[in-house]
Amino acid sequence: MTTLPAISEVRARPVVVPMTRPLHTASGSVSAAPLVLLDVTTESGVTGHSYLFAYDSTMLPALTSIVGGLAPELAGRPVAPVRRMGDLQARFRLLGMQGLLGMVASGIEMALWDALGKLIGQPVAGLLGGEPVMLRAYDSYGMLDPRREERALRNSVENGFRAIKIKIGYPDAARDVAVVRRVREIIGTDVELMVDYNQSLDPQEARRRIERLREFDLYWVEEPVAAEDLAGHSYVRRTTGARIQTGENWWFPRGCQAAIAASAGDFAMFDIMKIGGFTGWMLAAGQAQAASLPVSSHLFVEASAHAMAVTPTADWVEYLDLAGAVLLAPYRPVDGHVTAVGPGLGITWNEEAIARYGV
Repeated sequence: MTTLPAISEVRARPVVVPMTRPLHTASGSVSAAPLVLLDVTTESGVTGHSYLFAYDSTMLPALTSIVGGLAPELAGRPVAPVRRMGDLQARFRLLGMQGLLGMVASGIEMALWDALGKLIGQPVAGLLGGEPVMLRAYDSYGMLDPRREERALRNSVENGFRAIKIKIGYPDAARDVAVVRRVREIIGTDVELMVDYNQSLDPQEARRRIERLREFDLYWVEEPVAAEDLAGHSYVRRTTGARIQTGENWWFPRGCQAAIAASAGDFAMFDIMKIGGFTGWMLAAGQAQAASLPVSSHLFVEASAHAMAVTPTADWVEYLDLAGAVLLAPYRPVDGHVTAVGPGLGITWNEEAIARYGV
């Protein structure tokens, strides 16, 4: 019987890195990415990597502290991602796993998968029973001025992207319409167009605005109302006929189950940091398959490419580079598609960049 090596160290390093495309949304802007880089070292000398996206740099100390608090409990235990996630869920049953703790648990779980893949020389997609495959990706934009970013939009199409997502939710509904109209004119009718309201509307306003966007043949309308307002999502879906996307803020598979029960969307979007790492993703993917919901990914393209490769109802991978500035080999789509890279998650840190952007 083969024995898995034990964890010897878990380390967290906070950084704030530049983004190739700053993200402006109706609910706030991110011009640089606050990340926590995780390193899980094994007794065999192999180190697994992953990262957390803190959204706001004020969360970096808390996330780093949580990792430091959990590290002693993980030391000496085997590199078994599903078992270690189960340990953490049992340890914090009374507290609950949403929020920062859930983010850390998912990040550690991803780093364990990376270490396991490196130990046996296989991509995580292979460990999950699949293999790296080409997956269609959409190029993800924030709120934009189509005049200033016309060249960038055209470049996305020329580089093979067959779908573009933009963020809207301007103070004036007419601005939403004008921006969507111009982007549709730029990318043409053969490229899918998605819009994301980033939870900025109430259900009635969402209904009013979405009706004004009907003519633009939108692939989906994402999070028009607060993520936790499942009834509101269901209402907008029923009253507008628009295809509603939601899910990036579901916490663990039970969040997916609750949304399916509420008929909150036509699609599911998993954020691997919030859904529970690969362990939670696989459980949620089974639920989505049973409900006939197409699944797309949110951020974390390096890990998401592995998870989507084994997702039965895989739809689109979001391409938005968060960590490229601290990777030796930043992930780049090819002809509008992404393919998982190994061994493990295919993540190797650029230590010089980490020293430069460290907090």
